[in-house]
Amino acid sequence: MFSLIKKWASFVRFSHTVFALPFALAAMAVAARDNRGWPGWRTFGLVLAAMVCARTCAMAFNRIVDRKSDALNPRTAGRHLPTGQISLAGAIALCVLSGAGLVAASHFLNPLCFYLSPVALVVICFYSLTKRFTDYTHVFLGLALALAPVGAWLAVKGENVSTLEILQMLTLAAAVVLWLVGFDIIYALQDYEFDKAHGLHSLVVAWGQKNALAAAFLAHMVMCGLLLAFGLLCRFRLAYLLGWMIIVGCLVLEHWIARRRSLNWINLAFFRLNAVVSAVFLIVTVAEVVFQGGFKLR
Repeated sequence: MFSLIKKWASFVRFSHTVFALPFALAAMAVAARDNRGWPGWRTFGLVLAAMVCARTCAMAFNRIVDRKSDALNPRTAGRHLPTGQISLAGAIALCVLSGAGLVAASHFLNPLCFYLSPVALVVICFYSLTKRFTDYTHVFLGLALALAPVGAWLAVKGENVSTLEILQMLTLAAAVVLWLVGFDIIYALQDYEFDKAHGLHSLVVAWGQKNALAAAFLAHMVMCGLLLAFGLLCRFRLAYLLGWMIIVGCLVLEHWIARRRSLNWINLAFFRLNAVVSAVFLIVTVAEVVFQGGFKLR
């Protein structure tokens, strides 16, 4: 049983949930700041279920539509569908069931989340098709990931969001989009030769590696500015500022690795450093909300 669970978890790269989930939980905490960041067990459980279902659906759909190109790429030829470890029918069933799980969880959250859940499913799955017709595929993936904090915020507040909250929510969502754009460009460096040879689109293929890396760095610097603006809009103080400085340091190190090291180091830059970014953001945001701005510079 454990090996079966492990196989399906690796199929959808469950460990990569660490990218979107912390931003969703941080948004949930800010939305529930009147209750020190806690929306209640019911809402928390449903947000968690919706997040897991959404990502599982998106990742299963991605593996389904990419199965033929994955089989041709030496880096991805060992994945579950090309090697037959998981059947196409099983992958489709997982995709459909997890999509239905998102809609069900949204239904129990509030009417607004329920009505928007089909739109969310279209957005998070559409990314997998974009590499076939646009160089800006990274932006579409960013938009899909940015739905996580927006959805968590709306899960707590529903339609009862103020103008300031909408501004906070959109600022955070924009930061997430640019964060994803930056690190997905770095990740795409691994497939530059394959994508170019097979007519697949990305900014790395369209602009070349050097220019694409410059665009990724610019995206991350603007993202840092937006995260700082988000903290100011939320009236966060010392804890958030310290966390923000750590995030900036992680992103600078990520780009140093991408430029100075071999492609084998990209997984380090992609996974570990970005996991630190999202985890630090969650920790300092929750700390500010729980202690209600009690961290101050003297």
